[in-house]
Amino acid sequence: MSNYKYETVIGLEVHAQLLTTTKLFCGCSTKFGNEPNSNTCPVCLGHPGVLPVLNKKAVEFAIMMGLATNCTINKHSIFARKNYFYPDLPKGYQISQYEEPLCLNGFIIINKKNNEEKKIRIKRIHLEEDAGKSIHDKSDYTLIDANRCGVPLIEIVSEPDISDSEEATAYLMKLRQLVQYLGICDGNMEEGSLRCDANVSVRIKGEHKLGTKTEIKNLNSFKNVEKALDYEIKRQIDTLEDGHQVVQQTLLWNAELEEVYPMRTKEEENDYRYFPEPDLTPLVINENWLDDIKSNLPELPQSKINRFINSYSLPLYDAEILTSDKNIASYYEEVVTNTKEYKLASNWIMVEVLSYLNSKNISISEFPLKAESLAKLINFISEKTISNKIAKEVFQLMIAENKEPEEIIKERNLIQITDETTIRKIINDVINSNEKQLNQYLSGKEKVIPFFIGKIMKETQGKANPQIVNKILLEELNNRKQTF
Repeated sequence: MSNYKYETVIGLEVHAQLLTTTKLFCGCSTKFGNEPNSNTCPVCLGHPGVLPVLNKKAVEFAIMMGLATNCTINKHSIFARKNYFYPDLPKGYQISQYEEPLCLNGFIIINKKNNEEKKIRIKRIHLEEDAGKSIHDKSDYTLIDANRCGVPLIEIVSEPDISDSEEATAYLMKLRQLVQYLGICDGNMEEGSLRCDANVSVRIKGEHKLGTKTEIKNLNSFKNVEKALDYEIKRQIDTLEDGHQVVQQTLLWNAELEEVYPMRTKEEENDYRYFPEPDLTPLVINENWLDDIKSNLPELPQSKINRFINSYSLPLYDAEILTSDKNIASYYEEVVTNTKEYKLASNWIMVEVLSYLNSKNISISEFPLKAESLAKLINFISEKTISNKIAKEVFQLMIAENKEPEEIIKERNLIQITDETTIRKIINDVINSNEKQLNQYLSGKEKVIPFFIGKIMKETQGKANPQIVNKILLEELNNRKQTF
C-alpha cells in the first residue's frame, strides 16, 4: 500500500479568544482561572428576557485580524443563532455570524521547511461567542463551568488549500504570530485561547471531487495538530485501501494514546438551523472607523523582518527567527539600543538565550537577564575584554548569581589576555614541553596544532585571546621548522 496515489485536502477552523476585558455581549470578566461559574450573569447564561449588547472592542480586534490577513471588511454584517444542544451551552444556541460575516476572502503566505512559499486562502473571519467548559471528572459526573460562556472569539476559516500536517502547522503558527503581534489574543494554546478544528479528507491524485471529510475538534498544540492530522490521513487511506468508505463524523484526538475516536456524527450546516439573531441589529462599519483602525495597526511580522534586515544588517534567517515571537523581537531591540554589535546580539539571542528558554520551558518575559545586562556582556566580547568562550561561562553565572557581567569578570579575574609578549612566552613554554608533538609538526603533521592550542588555553585558563594565540603559535612553529 502506498500513500503516493492519494492526496490530502485540509481546511482549518481556528478559534482565537480575544483579549477584551469583558465578554462579547455582557459586562462579565473574561479573566482565565477564576472560580468556576463566577464570571457569569443572566445574559451569558441565557436567562429569558435578557438582551445582548455588542462589545465594540471585540469588533475592532476582529477587523484588525481581517486587515492583517488581506481580507475584505464587510461594511454590513449580521449575527445569527447557531442552534445545537450541548451541556455547556446554556442557551441551546450560540450567537455567531453565518451568511454575512465581518471579513471575507483573505490569505496569508506560509514558508515551508524547504523555503518554498505557499498561499493559503482565508474564506472568512467572523465573530462569535464561546461556549462553556465540560469537566469530565473521575466519577460518573460531568461538571459544567460557564465562565467561558460568551467570551469573544474570532473564527478564522481557511479554504481547503492545506496539503499536509507540515503546512497546517506552519499556517497555524503564522496565525498565532499575527494575533500576538496585533495584541488581540495571547495565543496560549494550552489555556485554550487559541485552538483549532481540522477538516480532513483524502482522494486519488488527479480527482477533482473532494473525498468524505472528518473533523478533528479542539486541537490545542502544534504537536497535537501534526500528530492528529498524520494519524487521520493514514486512517482514511487505510480505510479506502481496505475497500471501505470513510464515514463523515466529528472526532476527538487522544494525545496520550495518539489516536482519534468518534465524538458524534458530523453535522451539516442545515442541522444548526441558522437564522438572524433577533436581538441584535446588523453590524455597520463606517469608513471613518475603519480608517482609524487601519491607521493604528501595529507593525506586523513581515514589516518587522524587513526592518531588521535593513536597520541591523541581519540575514533573512536571523530576522525570521528573532521576529517569530513579538516579545523576543522586542527583547532584541532593547539589547541593540545598548550595543552596536547587531549580529553578535542576534547570535547570542538565537543560540544562548533561546536554548535557555527551551531548557526551562519558559517565555522571554520570564528570562532572568535584562536586555541591558546581555548588551554589556556582548560589548565585553566585542571590546576583547573576555573571549566568547569565557562569555558563555559568565552568561551562566549571571543567571545563577543574579549579577552583572562586570562583577563576575572582576571577581573571577576573567579578563582576556591580549599582551603578545605574555602569550608568546606561554606558547614557547608549551612547545618546549611537548617535544613529541613538535617533532610531529616538523615532519608535516599539522593536525597537532589543535593539541598545542588546547594546552595553551589550559595554561591560561581559557583567557588568552584565541586569534592572537593562533597567530603567534603558527609564527613560533614555522620558526622552528625553518631551523629544523
